[in-house]
Amino acid sequence: MTGIQEAPVHALLADGTTVRIRQAGPADRAEVQRLYEAMSPQNLRMRFFSVSPASARQAAERVAEGDRPGYRVLAAEYEGRLVGLAEYEVLPGGSTAEISVAVADGWHNRGVGTLLLEHLADAARTAGVTAFSADALAENHDVLKVFHDLGLRVTRHFNGPEVHCTVELTEDETYLSAVEARGRVAGIISLEPLLRPRAVAVIGAGRRSGSVGRAILRNIRNGSYAGRLSVVHPEAAAIAGVHACRSVAELPQVPDLAVIAVPAAAVAEVAEECGRAGVRALLVVSAGLDTHESSALMDACRRHGMRLVGPNCLGLANTEGDVHLDATFAARHPGPGTAGVAVQSGGVGIALLDGLARLGIGVSTFVSLGDKYDVSGNDMLQWWESDGHTDLALLHLESFGNPRAFSRTARRVARAMPVLTVDAGRSEAGRRAAASHTAAAATPTMTRQALFTQAGITATRTIGELLDTAALLHAQPLPRGTKVAVVSNAGGAGVLAADACVDAGLVIPPLAADVVDELRTLLPDGATATNPVDVTAAVGEERLQACIGLLARHGAVDSVLVSLVPTAVATATGEDLVRALTSAPGPLARPVVAVLPAQAARVGLLPTAGRSTVPAYSDAEDAARALAHAAARADWLARPQGAVPELPDVETMRARDLANAYLEARPEGGWLDPRTTAVLLDCYGIRQIPWAWARDEDEAVAAAERLAGPDGRVVMKAYWPGLVHKSEHHALHLDLQNAAQVRGAHRDLVTRFGDRMTGVVVQPLAERGTELFAGVVQDEVFGPLVVFGLGGTATELLADHAARLAPLTDLDVHDLLTSPRCSPLLFGYAGSPPADLGALEQLLHRLSRMAADLPQLAEADLNPVLAGAHGVTALDTRVRVVPRRPHDPYLRRLR
Repeated sequence: MTGIQEAPVHALLADGTTVRIRQAGPADRAEVQRLYEAMSPQNLRMRFFSVSPASARQAAERVAEGDRPGYRVLAAEYEGRLVGLAEYEVLPGGSTAEISVAVADGWHNRGVGTLLLEHLADAARTAGVTAFSADALAENHDVLKVFHDLGLRVTRHFNGPEVHCTVELTEDETYLSAVEARGRVAGIISLEPLLRPRAVAVIGAGRRSGSVGRAILRNIRNGSYAGRLSVVHPEAAAIAGVHACRSVAELPQVPDLAVIAVPAAAVAEVAEECGRAGVRALLVVSAGLDTHESSALMDACRRHGMRLVGPNCLGLANTEGDVHLDATFAARHPGPGTAGVAVQSGGVGIALLDGLARLGIGVSTFVSLGDKYDVSGNDMLQWWESDGHTDLALLHLESFGNPRAFSRTARRVARAMPVLTVDAGRSEAGRRAAASHTAAAATPTMTRQALFTQAGITATRTIGELLDTAALLHAQPLPRGTKVAVVSNAGGAGVLAADACVDAGLVIPPLAADVVDELRTLLPDGATATNPVDVTAAVGEERLQACIGLLARHGAVDSVLVSLVPTAVATATGEDLVRALTSAPGPLARPVVAVLPAQAARVGLLPTAGRSTVPAYSDAEDAARALAHAAARADWLARPQGAVPELPDVETMRARDLANAYLEARPEGGWLDPRTTAVLLDCYGIRQIPWAWARDEDEAVAAAERLAGPDGRVVMKAYWPGLVHKSEHHALHLDLQNAAQVRGAHRDLVTRFGDRMTGVVVQPLAERGTELFAGVVQDEVFGPLVVFGLGGTATELLADHAARLAPLTDLDVHDLLTSPRCSPLLFGYAGSPPADLGALEQLLHRLSRMAADLPQLAEADLNPVLAGAHGVTALDTRVRVVPRRPHDPYLRRLR
């Protein structure tokens, strides 16, 4: 039974309405019968092929029988009233289930049936059902359209007036895209009352001018809000010149958005009052809610279908001309523009707004998410994607509610606009204690970076770096690569700028001879025309402009960095070298950035003769990092999106049965024994070195004789439940060459470990090759992470690893193979033969598939993995499983 059936969840219909999805049962008999009895004769005929009164009674009785093997029924309800029902019953054979769907009159064409079928399909997949079957009247176009639009493969067989439909439940990219599209449309509609409200009420704007509520009221009023503004106050007739009513129910117009700034203890009661009045969205700036108050607030929002920003937030703003809402308590209004900003921290929000204002970059929408009970960064990305105003997205997220869904959204949005974030929470203080090499390698920093890299998000380390990069991406075209020309009027400044570029991962290439020759004709005597280009202090404005223009037009470099220091020469001649950057007659083909050490501001935008601007930095390192981020974005955009390949010979159901059987015997979970581990890896075609299990000395000798290679040498490893790091415990013997040595090794292990040891594993001594490490760890927030890098006993010491979130695309696997510092070893370093890259790719894809298939998989640790020219073999493997229920990250549900 999946989580959706055990715990009710809320989700959005196509029109933005919130409904509750839950498992139905005996207590719903009367409500189910009322659902059917209230249907029109036409709808009853479509559902039951007749209009007999007995049909409703029989359907209610079937639901009232309760949960039973092979049967599942889900209900959709709105404000306690049943509005839809979907059920399946497994047919003989166990892999196909017959389904039925019913939607209340008045609720058709709002997505009730589709939403129920998505959740029913999730429950069925978990139960091993692979297909739904349904019979419908051929004239029932609505239900046939529902089946067709699911995004699943549907086959139809017509038989007179009836049609038999078979719906395959395989989740593929087509289905996930369809679910995502439905969720996106519903989510955007549900945010309209929040971000484009026609009427706003402020609750908690006290008489005291210094209160938070009063500050928000003042900003809304002074910010030229185009809608109707009201105040709720139990005593005052007006607050700050705005008419006040004693309660929400007394307002002359029900507001779309209520801003709540009351003490924490009163928030839930006010939210309930808003819900009863028909308010559709809440902005809660109040802080300090305890667990009970938080639960009551969310209960009110979900029961009444209100979207929520906050609590504990700075507010929100929308600068669109027909809205112009500033419902924040920030010191100044955000200027109109095209940058979307969403933050969890109010302090970070103020810093970003102030920084953008100094740069002259306006804001389309600003949302302080606060404690993020409901509206999230994922919601805001979808909003900006569709609002018609935003072309730059800035995020500060301390947590991720559904990172896999966020990643899908971000990948799509980042194709249309830059998405930037501050990578908060990178410190090793957040590193958890680990039981295996995999878990030790999977730090929070690595996990977040994997998410950002795969999603195409530009992740910076500080707010300042985020603003530096935003300035460049806002002002200049993307570079085509990492090659930079450095131009300076002081040799030392040029060297420092070149060093900063190299440190940031950029390249300072030598210039071609024809470019050098042309530069020499442009520049003063004594100038250096190689890269970095030293134009000397004698350069004038015209010559500098010609130099920059030549480099920006030429294909030898991808961007130009110009470092200018003030000199007495320029002052005496009246030359304005900065003007050489801004007076170009037209836009340049490549990005140009300036470094002005004498500039007071960290970064600014220099207006040009055209429509563009030139970002100017006071420090070359800031400019170089911004260029590196821009180059990385260009590289990401130029790459295909990648695909998750189909894998032959994968036995998913067998693997799930194995994991479930282990957990039935050991409900607390644990490390699988060697035999169970081998069977599990075999389900995914992961190749292991031959091995044998031996319970005593004689069995060990027999195994050694059977497994020894041409040189007769074997390896013996002790085993007991919970043993992870064999080397640290000296629980293995290598290079055993005969029966006497095998017996001696076994006796040594027995002497040292006694009854704790339950047996030994005997393997042939492996051939030479590159020792690698591959593994999986299930992050409680981000889901499964595949880790790859240098293996052997020093894997944790050297920490040469890369990671990507599963499921892995072909491009993700390529990145994993090429990112670690050890990657040259795989491609034939120093004349050695290259590793079998195809086999390595298959190994990583199969680990990814195993992680995606088995939520119970807590850790998988393959170390070392021996990579040679003729294949890849895992020499030592460990797998840990824990009780964890399946959770589809793409299933539509609210937080």
